Amino acid sequence: MLLGSARDPLSPEARGHLTLVAFLAWVGLGADGLSSSCYGPEEAFRALGEHAHLAVFLALATAITVFVIAMAYNQVIELFPTGGGGYKVASRLIGHRAGLLSGAALITDYVLTIAISIAAGVDALFSFLPPGWTILRPEASLLFLVVLVILNLRGVKESIKVLLPIFIGFVLTHAFLIIYGIGMHYDRLDDIVEEGAHHAITLSNQSGWLFTIALFIRAYGIGGGTYTGIEAVSNSVNLLKEPRVSTGKWTMLYMAVSLAFTAGGIILLYLLWGAQPTEGQTLNAVTFAAIMHNWQWGTWDVGHTVLVVTLLLETGLLFVAANTGFLGGPATLANMAVDHWVPHRFAQLSDRLVTKNGVLLMGIAAFAVLLWSGGSVVLLVVLYSISVFLTFSLTLLGLCVYWWRNRVTEPGWYWRLALTAWGLIITSGILGVVLTTKFTTGGNIAMLVIGAIVLMCALVSRHYDKIRGQLGHLDAILTNLPAPTLTAAPQIQEGEPAAVFFVSGYRGIGIHTLLNAQRLFPGRFSNYVFLSIGEVDTSRIKGDDEIEQLKHNVDGQLNKYVEFCQTHGIAAIGYSAFGTDPAEMSLQLTDEVLQRFPGSVFFAGILVFRHENWVTRFLHNYTAHAIQRRLHLKGIPLLIMPMLVDGAEVER
Repeated sequence: MLLGSARDPLSPEARGHLTLVAFLAWVGLGADGLSSSCYGPEEAFRALGEHAHLAVFLALATAITVFVIAMAYNQVIELFPTGGGGYKVASRLIGHRAGLLSGAALITDYVLTIAISIAAGVDALFSFLPPGWTILRPEASLLFLVVLVILNLRGVKESIKVLLPIFIGFVLTHAFLIIYGIGMHYDRLDDIVEEGAHHAITLSNQSGWLFTIALFIRAYGIGGGTYTGIEAVSNSVNLLKEPRVSTGKWTMLYMAVSLAFTAGGIILLYLLWGAQPTEGQTLNAVTFAAIMHNWQWGTWDVGHTVLVVTLLLETGLLFVAANTGFLGGPATLANMAVDHWVPHRFAQLSDRLVTKNGVLLMGIAAFAVLLWSGGSVVLLVVLYSISVFLTFSLTLLGLCVYWWRNRVTEPGWYWRLALTAWGLIITSGILGVVLTTKFTTGGNIAMLVIGAIVLMCALVSRHYDKIRGQLGHLDAILTNLPAPTLTAAPQIQEGEPAAVFFVSGYRGIGIHTLLNAQRLFPGRFSNYVFLSIGEVDTSRIKGDDEIEQLKHNVDGQLNKYVEFCQTHGIAAIGYSAFGTDPAEMSLQLTDEVLQRFPGSVFFAGILVFRHENWVTRFLHNYTAHAIQRRLHLKGIPLLIMPMLVDGAEVER
C-alpha cells in the first residue's frame, strides 16, 4: 500500500522509468544546490559583521564560484558517464585510498544534506509560527524525514513528481522577489558598488590589506555551504536519460544558472534592504518581509500572505533538497559496495528497483544527526561544508592529475587543466578556511566522523579480501579437478528425483557442495540439476547491455557445472532466473524443477565462521537460509552444506 507493486527489472520500460530527463534531474538533483541559497548566503553575510558593504563583492564571487565548480564537474560527467562522481574520480585517477576518503566524505555529505535541509526547512517553517510552537520542532523533523524515506522507497520519479510543484513554486517566487527587490532599489546599485570599494579601501588603510582580504576570505569560506549540492549530478549520472553526458551537462547548466542567480541575488537583497539578524527568523524571512511591507489590498495584508507562501515554499524546497541525499547517498554506497568498501547488500535493489538498504541507512543516520545536533543549522553547515569541500578538492585534484597525464593526447588540455586548477585552489582554500576558523565548533567532529567511516570501510574491505583469498585457493583446487574422457554424455531421466543445487558462479563452494551431496547420498540420484540466480543490482540496472551480459555470464557459469558432471558420467542440466530478490526467484525455479523431477532434494552451500557474530552476518547475505525457510514452508527439503572459514584456512 505504501510502496507500490513490484517492477520487472528485465523490462526496458521499467528501467526506462527510473531515468530522468534534464528538467526532472534539475528538480531531483539540483534542488540540493538551489536550497543552499536558503542558508549559505546568510552565513556568509553574517560573517562580514559590521563590514556588510563588502557583500557586493561577495555576491559576485559567489556567482563566479558556482560556475567554476559546475564547469569543472562537467568534466567528471564526460569522463565517468556511468556515475560515481567524486568517488570514482578519486579512486581511478588518484588511488583507491583517495577514493575511500572521497567516498567517506560523500556519505557524510549526503547524510548531512538530509539533516541540514530538514533542519533549515523546519527553521523556515517556524519563522512565522507562534513562538510557543517551537517545542514541536523535533517531531516535525521526524515527520518530514519519515515521509521522504517512504517516497524514496517508492521510486526515484515518484518522489520527484510529488515534490515538483514545490520546486517550481520556489523558483518562481524567489526569482520574482529578487528581480522586484533589486528593481525597487535599482538606482542604488552604483552606489553600493562605490560604497563597497570605499569601505574596502578605508578598512585596508586602517587595518591593512591582509586583514581586509582575510576578513573577506573568511566570510567567503563560511558561506561555502552555498556551493553544496553541485556535485550531486556527477554522482548520479546513471539516473539520467540517454544520452547521459548531454543530459548531465544540461542539468548542470540549469543548476549553475539558478544557484548563481538566487544566491548572488539574495546577498544583494540583504545589502540593498539593510537586513539585520532577528531572533527566531531567518535573514531571508526578514528581507522578504521588508520587501513586501507595504503590499496592501484594502484591509488585506497581501504582503504577509505572500511572505507566508514564500517561506512555505522555501521550507518545501529544503525538503526537496533533502531528497537529493536519498538519491546520491545510496548511489555512492552502491558504488563502494561494488568495490568491497561497504557490505555488498548496499548494491542490492528492492522489488521497486531502488537501493532500499541505502535509503534506510541514510534516513537512520540523518535522524541520529538531527537528534545529536538539536537541528542547529549553524553547527550542521560547518560539518556539511567540510565534507563537501573535501570531496570537491579530491575530485578536482584527480582531474588535474588526469589532464596533466594526458596532456599529449587530449586536445585543449591546457585550458581544462587551468579551469580545474582554479577550482581546486578555490575549494581547497574554502576547506582550509572552514577547518581553521571552525575547528573547535564542528570541524573536529566532521573530521572525526569521516575518519571513523574510513576506518570502518577499511575493516570491511580487509574482511572481504581475506575471504576472497581463502576461497580463491579452494577455487583453484576444486574447479580444476581432472576428469575422465567420455564418448557420450548421459541423458536426463524425466520423472526421476534429482539432486538440485543452488549455485552462484562456478566456484569451489559449489563443487564442494556437489561432492558432499554425492558422499552423503551415494547412488541416490540419477539427475543433477543446477540453479543459478542472476541478481540484478545497481551495477546491472543501467541498460540492456548490462542485463544481456549478466545473462551470458550466469548461463556460462551454469554450463561449467553441467559439463563437469557430464565428464564424470553424471546426467546434469542447468536452470537460470534473473531478478532483484534471489530467494524469491529461487522459489520460481523450484516449482519448475519439481514439475519435471518430482521428489527432488535441494542443496546449497554456505560459509560458516568459527567466530560468527552480527558483523559477519551483516557482511554476508546468507541467501541460502532465506531460500531454505521459504522452501520449508512449502514442505520442500533443502540441505545446507557448511564450509568452515577459519583464520587463514578453508576447512574442506
